[in-house]
Parts: sequence; C-alpha cells; structure tokens
Amino acid sequence: MTELHPQSATAALPDTPEGCRARLATLHSEIAAIRVQIATADLRRQAHKQALDPEWFHRAKTALRMKREESAHLSARLIELTQAGASRKSPRDRFKDALIEAMRAEWDDARWNALLARARLLHDHQEVSHG
Repeated sequence: MTELHPQSATAALPDTPEGCRARLATLHSEIAAIRVQIATADLRRQAHKQALDPEWFHRAKTALRMKREESAHLSARLIELTQAGASRKSPRDRFKDALIEAMRAEWDDARWNALLARARLLHDHQEVSHG
C-alpha cells in the first residue's frame, strides 16, 4: 500500500496556483492508487474466500481520507489564490475585463468573432511594430 506521511491541516500550503495544481495532480494520482489497491485486495479476498486484513484496510481507508482532506484544503487554497490574483489586477485591467464582459453580453457570436479577429490582427501588427 502507498505509505502515508500525514500532513497536518496547518501544514504549509503552496503559495502559487501552479503549486496547488501540481500538488492536486499528485494527490489525485495517489488517491487513485489507494483506491485501486483497496479494490484489488477486495477482489483477491472474494476470489480466495478469505477475510480482508482489518488493520491494512483501516490504514488504507485512513490514508485515503487524509489525502482527500488535503485535496479539499488545496482546492480551497487554489480558489483563494486565484481570487486574490484577480483582485490584484490594476484598475485598467479590471476595466478591460468589465468592458469585454459587457461587449460579449451584447453582441451575437458572428459579430463577437469578427471583433476578436480584428483585435488579433491589431495585436499581431503591434507586436511586429514593437518587436
């Protein structure tokens, strides 16, 4: 079984969204591995008509629970970091976001796609001019 090195709920969480996403990906893999081990042990138990080792099963379920708790903490931290990042935007960037949101709500798909194409051309031209 995957060994668990418990992390307390107050343990240091990543400071960046990328760090949270990386740890969440690792946790999801570890959770899947534990679930596969539990399922495999259960199939083996059924095939051999034996009892499952209760100590092993308890350790596996505890490890699974702790990994899920850590995943929940990381998910909350990721939300916190992404919302904090959004609030750190400059007033100009927040205005641009609001303007885009308002324009998108008012325009149909064809008109919106035409505007996006025009903006991309303008942006590409500016990059070449400054590049």
